[in-house]
Amino acid sequence: MSNLLDLMRKLGSDAALAAEYEKDPEAVVRRAGLSDEERKAMLGKDYPAIKRLTGLTDGKFATNHVVRAYDE
Repeated sequence: MSNLLDLMRKLGSDAALAAEYEKDPEAVVRRAGLSDEERKAMLGKDYPAIKRLTGLTDGKFATNHVVRAYDE
């Protein structure tokens, strides 16, 4: 699995990471070990590039939703 796809999945399932990403996306992206191209696509919200870099197609991932998990 690509680091970019792994990061996207973690952002969708880890509420603390998602909150950190909202505050400082560059720090989260830097720690994820992304390539320069992946980092630029993620920070620039370049969805065509993200799809190309992850191999995902339309309908395989949502780009406008944030999933948050909370402990009860």
